[in-house]
Amino acid sequence: MQNPQKRVFGQGQENPRAGLYARVSTHDQQTLPMQLAAMRDYARKRGWEIALEVNDVGSGAALREKREQLIAAAKRRDIDLVVWRLDRWGRSLVDLVNTLQELSSLKVGFVSLSEALDLTTPSGRALAGMLAVFAEFERDILRDRVKAGIAQARKEGRPHGRPPSAALHTKKIKELFRTGSSKRQIANQLGISRASVRRLLAT
Repeated sequence: MQNPQKRVFGQGQENPRAGLYARVSTHDQQTLPMQLAAMRDYARKRGWEIALEVNDVGSGAALREKREQLIAAAKRRDIDLVVWRLDRWGRSLVDLVNTLQELSSLKVGFVSLSEALDLTTPSGRALAGMLAVFAEFERDILRDRVKAGIAQARKEGRPHGRPPSAALHTKKIKELFRTGSSKRQIANQLGISRASVRRLLAT
């Protein structure tokens, strides 16, 4: 009988290679050893080789280049991903769902210890689907707030709309695209829409 601890993971290897991702704020660095210890212990119990450890300190909601490097390694099938908690991974609910959906579509393994989320299991995929519903709900709320804000600005005769900040990223967008990043990856990394990425790549 096959050992359940050796089941097929993202790469289909008997002994998967894991990438561990830990993130803390500059004011909360004391939890970093706890996160790493929990993930190392989990990987050891599962018999997984730890290939990479990434520690992000003080990154907040800004660009996380280390996380993007880890995602790139996962997409090459070099590693599967383990995090301590989902809020350590996602910059927002929408960002979290987008990355989980992308990894799942590529058959990359992703485990979050605190939520017992494992995208290689049916229950894990079901939870990811539920998160997608909440992400869409969050997008709807944001759209309604924007519409309400524009309507109020028009009523009061004030300027409205976002400044053309996406254009400031033109050079970075083209650089990332040349190095193989997808339009979705670029949009997620820079915090802009894919439509903006497509428009600026065409210029």
